[in-house]
Amino acid sequence: MTIKKIILPLLALACFSCGNDPLPKPKAMLRLDYETPKYSQVDVRLPFTFEKNEYAEKISSIKLDGINNLLGVNINYPKMKGTIYLTYKAVNDTNLDSLLIDAQSLTQKHTLKADEIESVLFENAEHNVFGMFYAVGGNAASQSQFYVTDSTKHFLTGSLYFYAKPNYDSILPAAAYLKNDIKHIMETVEWKE
Repeated sequence: MTIKKIILPLLALACFSCGNDPLPKPKAMLRLDYETPKYSQVDVRLPFTFEKNEYAEKISSIKLDGINNLLGVNINYPKMKGTIYLTYKAVNDTNLDSLLIDAQSLTQKHTLKADEIESVLFENAEHNVFGMFYAVGGNAASQSQFYVTDSTKHFLTGSLYFYAKPNYDSILPAAAYLKNDIKHIMETVEWKE
């Protein structure tokens, strides 16, 4: 009986004395490093030119809609699982107001899921390019949108979409990177005459 009294406390002491004190784990953040943007001129069969980030792996085919004279180009970022969609529409005597309303209402459709929508007026008088940039915060489907026009002949809209269910925290680094690419596209648009 005395051996049991000695062995049991020793076993209990051995089991509990070997462990380290628990330490709280430090908070960690995922670090995503993207390449420094390098831009080059894109001259496709559209009535405008612009510069795109060379990190974008490809530009999708240009679509032509004969009824509405609608042209589009998609700038794909497969590593970020995102695409910038550009859509061009020719302006005539009667459609400028409806084009502006459509572009602005597209952004407003995201107000149900967006935490905020920041709008920034854009103006490049030297190249006759005027418009608006929208940064959409929260779990909206599109994180950035814009439109630019010369008010007489040309109207261009752009939207950023990811091929994933919107989760703002997860896509924030890629959305911020591509937001700068969209701003660069806006700043480098030049209309062809």
